Amino acid sequence: MTEPVRPIHDPRPADHEAKPWFKEPWPWILMSGPAVVVVAGAFTIWLAFVSSDGLVADDYYKRGLAINQELQRDRVAAERSLTAEMNASDGVLHVRLAGRDADPPALFARMVHATRAGLDERLRLARVGPGLYQAELPELPRGRWRVILEDARGEWRLVKEGL
Repeated sequence: MTEPVRPIHDPRPADHEAKPWFKEPWPWILMSGPAVVVVAGAFTIWLAFVSSDGLVADDYYKRGLAINQELQRDRVAAERSLTAEMNASDGVLHVRLAGRDADPPALFARMVHATRAGLDERLRLARVGPGLYQAELPELPRGRWRVILEDARGEWRLVKEGL
């Protein structure tokens, strides 16, 4: 028997048979990059639709005006020399308020998450003694929190970073 005649430029060995393209590794390797990009793009689109744009405001002008009112309330607290010491233990938020007119019947505390508005909480702190207030503190996720203390009439506010 004689060996089949091959052209000189054919680099395949004589015993190599042509396989279908889908059984070769190189097409799959080359297609994997674009496939990963398509999957990542689909995930990004899904994430954009299901997550909240908490930092984007439609009514930015009204919010700007509200900021000026908030700053006025900060100035009132400074004029009254109001200070607050806070600590959280055993699921209870304790606040000691000091300064002029520092004995309102109740305080309100807004627990504001730094980036996720959906996690914010509002608590009513009852007076348990002169200048002492407390409220049950719900389980808060880990993260950076800001506590805003206010009187019931909304005349002043104190802002504290962290618990």
